[in-house]
Amino acid sequence: MALHVPPAPAPALRCVLTALGSPTAIHEAHTPALKSAQGPLAPELPLPLHVLDRVAQGEELPSRLAGWRFLIRSGERMVAAADTRLTPDGWAFSHFFEGPYVTSTEQALRQADAQAAPHQVRLLSVPELYMLTLWLHGDCAADPAEGTPAPSDLLIPLAPAPTGIAAGRPYQVADLLPVLTLRLGHAPLLRTTA
Repeated sequence: MALHVPPAPAPALRCVLTALGSPTAIHEAHTPALKSAQGPLAPELPLPLHVLDRVAQGEELPSRLAGWRFLIRSGERMVAAADTRLTPDGWAFSHFFEGPYVTSTEQALRQADAQAAPHQVRLLSVPELYMLTLWLHGDCAADPAEGTPAPSDLLIPLAPAPTGIAAGRPYQVADLLPVLTLRLGHAPLLRTTA
């Protein structure tokens, strides 16, 4: 397996397990697939969720850890996802959700696992474009809560992707940034040397 899925903080996992064990949390969720799931529900594939607060010109992309996302398995398939967030009091459950990002995350993980080089897997959100990507970070030993996308890291846009950006296609960060800056109407994000 070429993918390194970093372990989530234990308190974040406990939050999700507590929510999954709460009939109230599941009943109040807007996730019909989660409510109708037969059998046990299990959180799997914890992914650190980083957010680009803004896309601007510079040497690197300014990102911050926004939380951890867990895919929720019921039997043989993923039916939903659960997000956690860091609060001043520690990790807290945020919400359950379902929809195309759950399916496209699972597909992108399978696709990324076929990559020859090892990668640490993360998620990277670009709110300005309503875009979510699977981020394949080249340093498997890195702290999953830290760092910014390196020019050689891979980003796989998840479906639905913005118009003009192919979902499911791996892009090197250095190749995708000009597309993002063009879409956002900004100057180039990375300076390259010849």
